[in-house]
Amino acid sequence: MASHIVSPAASIVRRFRLAAITALLALCLPAWAAELPFAQPRPQLYTAGQPSAAQLQQAAAAGVTTLIDLRQPDEARGFDETAAAERLGLRYVRIPIAGAAGLTDANAQALRTVLAQSQGPVLLHCASGNRAGALLALLEARNGASVDEALTLGRAAGMTSLEAPTRVLLEQDAAR
Repeated sequence: MASHIVSPAASIVRRFRLAAITALLALCLPAWAAELPFAQPRPQLYTAGQPSAAQLQQAAAAGVTTLIDLRQPDEARGFDETAAAERLGLRYVRIPIAGAAGLTDANAQALRTVLAQSQGPVLLHCASGNRAGALLALLEARNGASVDEALTLGRAAGMTSLEAPTRVLLEQDAAR
């Protein structure tokens, strides 16, 4: 019966490999930890329903610099979102969207302006993500995307029940 003898060189190589794997995993940890619980339809752009105060803190810690709120002023948020954004150093912008009636060129232009002025990742939200996705679809169409491309982006951003009125609006615009 042969005995298993490990040479000192083999032991060093094994320890080096283990240290290298551990270091690689440690380098990946910040990326895993920074993953946000929001949709990300585009690089640097997150969309969501109403975030909690803890989710805003998580977004700020992950590098989000601008918070765009599409909710009406009288919609309950569960906390003072404006104050929370200010405490976290987030730029807070409100573009009130009242359902399908709020899908206007003026609101799409307002969103375009805020996105262009943002100095880092953006979190765009409404109550459920529906208005956020619909307004992004409108903006995407205004930027030259086809109706289908715009709606695909809108769905990726959270658009649900506003898809039908958004499609009608985009198809009317495309027919002009």
